[in-house]
Amino acid sequence: MFMGVIFVLVIGAFLFVIFKGISQRSHNNKQPQLTVPADVKTKRSRVSGGGNDSSAHTSYFVTFEVESGDRMELQVKPQDYGQLVEGDKGNLTFQGTRYLDFERNRQIESI
Repeated sequence: MFMGVIFVLVIGAFLFVIFKGISQRSHNNKQPQLTVPADVKTKRSRVSGGGNDSSAHTSYFVTFEVESGDRMELQVKPQDYGQLVEGDKGNLTFQGTRYLDFERNRQIESI
């Protein structure tokens, strides 16, 4: 009986995670693709797994601040995380909660 309850809970949690992921993806797909001026405010990473019998996975997040002062934290790919620097200014392109691109403003240095 106890094993049956544990099995149902594990399967329920698994199905919930799958449903939530599909729901978020569907929501993002329905949102317009927006490009707005933004600043890179902070960066962080989260490591999960890495126990005795599993490998570690690192997720990367960047917080952007738009002109209105609102901030949004978006998950980014490792290569984008490495290229973005706190204080960068540019144009953020996103769709819902999905990061698409950040084009840095080019500054011309005077001599």
